Amino acid sequence: MDIANIKEIREDRDLKQSEVAKILDITQAQYSRYELGVNNIPIEKLDKLASFYGTSIDYLLGRTDEKKPYTKKEN
Repeated sequence: MDIANIKEIREDRDLKQSEVAKILDITQAQYSRYELGVNNIPIEKLDKLASFYGTSIDYLLGRTDEKKPYTKKEN
């Protein structure tokens, strides 16, 4: 899994791993393993990151280069 965007977006915002880890309610070591691709990021954590950064999960996972979040469809 290409997780380069979670590190890039964190660094673009001048955040430390420990600051993002606190938002996710995990340790800095656990967050580091997400950035390194050692551990998969649970969907709940990806959702929280996407909301925090104002982007899509697809962007965080490197599936798109579009940082802007998707718009919700009206039913």
